[in-house]
Amino acid sequence: MEQAILITVALCTHNHADRLRRTLNDFKALRSPTHSWELLVVDNSSTDDTPKLLADAAWHPPGVEVRIVQETKLGLSNARNRAIEEARGKYLLFVDDDETPDPAWLVAYEDAMLHFEPDALGGRIEVLFEQGARPPWLQDELLGFLGQLNHGEEGWLTDSTTPFYGGNFAVRKAIFTQVGLFDADLGRKGRVNTGGEDTEFYRRLVAQGYRVRWVPDAIINHRIIVDKLRRSYFLELHYRQGLAEGSRKRGSKKRLPPFYLFGQLVRSINSALQKRWSQGKDFSLRLEMNAIYFFGYIHGWITK
Repeated sequence: MEQAILITVALCTHNHADRLRRTLNDFKALRSPTHSWELLVVDNSSTDDTPKLLADAAWHPPGVEVRIVQETKLGLSNARNRAIEEARGKYLLFVDDDETPDPAWLVAYEDAMLHFEPDALGGRIEVLFEQGARPPWLQDELLGFLGQLNHGEEGWLTDSTTPFYGGNFAVRKAIFTQVGLFDADLGRKGRVNTGGEDTEFYRRLVAQGYRVRWVPDAIINHRIIVDKLRRSYFLELHYRQGLAEGSRKRGSKKRLPPFYLFGQLVRSINSALQKRWSQGKDFSLRLEMNAIYFFGYIHGWITK
């Protein structure tokens, strides 16, 4: 009797053929779990060499079923929702196209799934700088915005402030029928740098009492490219996050934002300026990100 598939590794990609090639090849180094797994690649409307790359079976991990599907509706959340529809595994394990899994990544997740039977799981993410030196303004407190995540020792995640991140998490497939899918208004859409779909989904899980296991040995290395090592990347990320959240928060309320938001904007700008004047621009970016977030939030509220 054929063994049921425990894990569907879902890799969603859009126009990143150069990064994707490395990720696919790195799958060959994975240690094989004891239970069956499949690799599901969702091509989200790629117009570069991605379709050609995926058509070449030379990258397939040995002994693993590989399936490739097309999702024409642009957006990472749409691609992930398509993966949920297509997956045959008991758990969906999500990974990004610019990551290198540790060889024990799958085995660590399998062990936690079998021993604890959680509803969802999250793993550690390390930042890997591949091109050039780390710039002086990239302080440790900013590494989380490049995907770095470490909640410490293995255990249960029960707090909304300790989420898993989109580049390394798993969910029992049956849970989606109860919690819902990923919010298509959130997440990257082509070149539009918007996130938040992963943490929003995590908060729904925790709010509804689902059991989320933290698996620190399930390690992903997030490869950082030069394009992200720009101050403007971090500022744009927070502006767009504020824009989306302000628009969502307003709902049916009046167009004029609450006055306290303007006070928060002014205070955040003053804090950023004081930090820049006292310690220099290499230490002020985090506060600048706060300021532009509130600007985006107000803008999103007004223009909804």
